[in-house]
Amino acid sequence: MTGCKKMSVLSEIVKCPVFFERNRVYRIYKGGKVYKQLFGGRFGYDDGTDNMFPEEWIASKVKAINPRYFGERDGVSVVKGTHVFFDDLLKDFQAELLGNRKYDCLVKFLDSAVRLPFQVHPTKEFSRKYFNSEYGKTECWLVVATRPGAKLYFGFKDKMTKEKLSALEERSETEKDIMGGLLAGVEVKPGDIWLIKAGLIHAIGAGCTIIEVQEPTDFTIQPERWCGDYHISYEEEYIGLKKEDALDCINYEIYGDAAKKYAAVNPKTEIDTPVYKKENLITYADTPCFAENRHILGAGGSFVMDYAPSVYICIEGNAQITGENYVKDIRRGDYFFLPYSAEGKFEVKSSSHAVLIECLPSKQ
Repeated sequence: MTGCKKMSVLSEIVKCPVFFERNRVYRIYKGGKVYKQLFGGRFGYDDGTDNMFPEEWIASKVKAINPRYFGERDGVSVVKGTHVFFDDLLKDFQAELLGNRKYDCLVKFLDSAVRLPFQVHPTKEFSRKYFNSEYGKTECWLVVATRPGAKLYFGFKDKMTKEKLSALEERSETEKDIMGGLLAGVEVKPGDIWLIKAGLIHAIGAGCTIIEVQEPTDFTIQPERWCGDYHISYEEEYIGLKKEDALDCINYEIYGDAAKKYAAVNPKTEIDTPVYKKENLITYADTPCFAENRHILGAGGSFVMDYAPSVYICIEGNAQITGENYVKDIRRGDYFFLPYSAEGKFEVKSSSHAVLIECLPSKQ
């Protein structure tokens, strides 16, 4: 394809919902078994087993920070039917895709077969000082599926100090399970929503499938030497920082029941009719970093996608996107980016039942 023809094709793509190739990302933990069911077995690598590619990054412009890489830009999405990386598309078609707004969030599916190392993410202030970045990594978790015994963890069970944690981290080299009992766990079920603000120590337990919306970085400090049978290197634990600096990322003042209350979020119903319900899962009152809505469609239900840039994920059922000279069927597991140029011009409707999650960037 010549350069002119390629740009012509892309100039049409950016006027409509933008779909992507699948984007499985390597991590140091195993998972992904559920994706065969979630994505309908439409892709060869969704074989119903757990592996080292347990995350699907959605409409991503962020490169993963990994101990090993498998492609040119691991983590960055590729536009469906092209070889164009999404970060390049955003640069070349900024007016059409973003207008004068920011697209500064990252959306993922995560499916865990084991407990992840407990970890913490930096605040914006910490990121400016140590990573030369304007973004930290506040995130939220929407539980979409669980295996038996699924748990999430928020905060230390008891008061913790930096010095005690540092010593325990050293002991975890030979005492593999010593860290696991430090955090306060909660049993979870599909539909639960949690907000993990930067600085709160946390972990995703075994058996959780979640949609995560977060600030657009991969900054993760994980002061634990093991993830299952995987040995975590010093570099992976502290992502290039000195240990004494990295451990300052943690908010040691939130622990016990207060940590669980700090992370809990109660959805708010905005619209409720017999065929369409809209729920605000995360609002800008909860955090200015992003927002998240849930759209529930019954037979004959519909809604107009009235804000862009945004990301939509179909997590249940079947629906159809319509616009001027545009019709596209979607089903469970499909996701897309809505460009600024498409704001208010496309409708989602269902003849049976569908649930879509809408993810929005920071408060503009």
